[in-house]
Amino acid sequence: MEHCIPSDALITIAGTVGVGKSTLTSALARRLGFRTSLEQVEQNPYLEKFYHDFERWSFHLQIYFLAERFKEQKAIHEAGGGFVQDRSIYEDTGIFARMHADQGTMTATDYETYTSLFEAMVMTPYFPHPDVLIYLEGSLPSILSRIEARGREMEIQTDRAYWERMHERYAAWISGFNACPVLRLNIDEYDANDPSSLDGIIAQIGHAISASRLAREEAAAAAGRI
Repeated sequence: MEHCIPSDALITIAGTVGVGKSTLTSALARRLGFRTSLEQVEQNPYLEKFYHDFERWSFHLQIYFLAERFKEQKAIHEAGGGFVQDRSIYEDTGIFARMHADQGTMTATDYETYTSLFEAMVMTPYFPHPDVLIYLEGSLPSILSRIEARGREMEIQTDRAYWERMHERYAAWISGFNACPVLRLNIDEYDANDPSSLDGIIAQIGHAISASRLAREEAAAAAGRI
């Protein structure tokens, strides 16, 4: 084998809009022979409306994303893993919903309803936590350049202040994230289309998963001796 990543692993790619999650998701899945779990942006009936009126559509958008993400989690569980996932469900609640609640574009009641639903979902057996979360990070100018190059008009027309707030929130969120091991990658230091870059990333993923699974096995063994 060219890598030491278990065939049942779940690898999740996280990071702000435009940072290159989908590109790395597809590249890693091809190399590993894994399936992909991709964010279905084009089919979202609320996304364009949301960018024109945050207050009116933020709750609808987040509930839609939450439902779609949970369906994907359930499918991954039933398939037995072997997936690379584009964006995590943790970002929906930890970044987007909370940001709109804090800035008043989602009501306190709507936010409470949203978080209650999220908490109920993560307690079900259909919710596999990732073996590793790959966090893509970069400078705000680099990310804005990628958003512009992608060419989605609704993103390009969004005020820069929105992207600045999101960039700050992502940095704060990842510093406290502990649901699974985290591998941080700077977007200016790798090329998802370069096999040698992927070699290095895959080696780091394998190391993170091996260390995490070993720690869980040791913890389970210790608990069994108590």
